[in-house]
Amino acid sequence: MKVLAINSSARKDGNTAILINRVFEELNREGIDMEMVQLAGEIIEPCKACWACGGQKNCVHRRDSFREIFEKAKAADGIILGSPVYTANISANMQAFLERASVVADMNRDAALFRHKVGTAVTAARRGGAVNALDVMNNFFLLQEMFVVGSSYWPIAYGQMSGDVENDKEGLNTMSVLGKNMAFLLKVLEKNRSDC
Repeated sequence: MKVLAINSSARKDGNTAILINRVFEELNREGIDMEMVQLAGEIIEPCKACWACGGQKNCVHRRDSFREIFEKAKAADGIILGSPVYTANISANMQAFLERASVVADMNRDAALFRHKVGTAVTAARRGGAVNALDVMNNFFLLQEMFVVGSSYWPIAYGQMSGDVENDKEGLNTMSVLGKNMAFLLKVLEKNRSDC
């Protein structure tokens, strides 16, 4: 089994990456492979609404790293979306990625590109807007017929500067529980598939 994390923070290895790595610790304990793609320093372009992705199972535009990341997402058993809170919402790169991913999936609905995969979202916030950011990312999973994993609290941790989330002990614990729950669901689904 493999989990792909997409970190849309403008800061490589910042607070959002720290939270994803906390989830990864639990997945690693359960023998699940992981990969994190960090969008820092990149620009994901918005959807051009050309509808050329129908039947292609990926976006036809090649000016950014979307196609490569989307292929990894299709191949993964689980997906973690991570974004810091920007103006009470997700980052621009995450917004562009989710818009394009949604259009490709919708234009290829019969292919069920993400159906029955496991998804979860995490966010780092300075103060407010975190629940809204989580909602946007979780709505992507729900629209793709994915199973959304929860934790003991909303998967949020607080901090402004890189590393500040390390001081949010409750937030870090929430990420650990999230990782345990994600591993549990992935294993249940894997067992169910092998029993069929």
